[in-house]
Amino acid sequence: MRIVIAVGGNALLRCDERSDTAEQLAHVRSAAIALAPIVREHEVVICLGNGPHVDPRAPESSLHAALVHPYPLDAVGAQSQGMIGYWLSQALRNAGIVKPIVNLTTQVLVDSDDVAFSDPTTFVGAVYTESEARAAVDEHGWSIAPDGTGWRRTVPSPSPIRVIEQESITRLVQAGSVVLCGGGGGGGAPVVEAATGQLRGVDAVIDKDLTATLIALDCDADRLLILTDVPAVVDHFGTAQAEPLGNVYVDELDPTAFAAESMGPKVQACSTFAWATGHFASIGALDDAQNVLDGISGTTVLDRRTEDIAAGRRAV
Repeated sequence: MRIVIAVGGNALLRCDERSDTAEQLAHVRSAAIALAPIVREHEVVICLGNGPHVDPRAPESSLHAALVHPYPLDAVGAQSQGMIGYWLSQALRNAGIVKPIVNLTTQVLVDSDDVAFSDPTTFVGAVYTESEARAAVDEHGWSIAPDGTGWRRTVPSPSPIRVIEQESITRLVQAGSVVLCGGGGGGGAPVVEAATGQLRGVDAVIDKDLTATLIALDCDADRLLILTDVPAVVDHFGTAQAEPLGNVYVDELDPTAFAAESMGPKVQACSTFAWATGHFASIGALDDAQNVLDGISGTTVLDRRTEDIAAGRRAV
């Protein structure tokens, strides 16, 4: 079975955690242990999220005295793609994976006229106090917004149109390689295309779940698995009627009913994949990856065209 797995950045490093190497490596090693049984038995593409990892590197670039022009967010994101991919490929190898593992720096095309560029609402990086956040605005020109009890940087999140390296991803997975891709603050380093066909990076992040869906559709995946730091999608989250969802049909879901900066894109991604292919798409906890794949835990999104949905799975 060919599976595209989106691994959330917050599952690899929570935004309230320190971004030092030891803490990040501990999460990556745990992720590798959880993913190894799936990687061993199936054809796998892993689309990495790394929003919490990007921002700590951006100020370093801005403050470096030798840099006349600090590195832009897309370049910092590409740098973090390499770092997280390197760690995960090494951790998978140490977890017993003997297949070829390829860490592929990924560019994703977006529309330069996407309305998201005028509305930077996607959180990246660490949590700051209000005074720290205001200082960052003065120093770096960031957009900021409150997030829970703290403040975080916000950046545009345009919709992905096309994965530039898609042909390479498809050929690699067909040849038996485990492919690590995406990342860069989310679902790949965002680029726009000029009329001449020339590409250039832009300051933004792309939702890795939506990029994972593009990749899954383009490489004819049998399953889409979105792994994060929560066990399931919760309907009516934050209310007395809150209830985790098990199996649910596409036509029973409204992605706009879920938080736009957290669960909404995950629900949208799974709904798009299930509707387009008739295959299952699932959301659940990274450390419970095998059970999420097997339908024992997490939320599984199905299309009504899918036959025999109850075989080996929870009843809808």
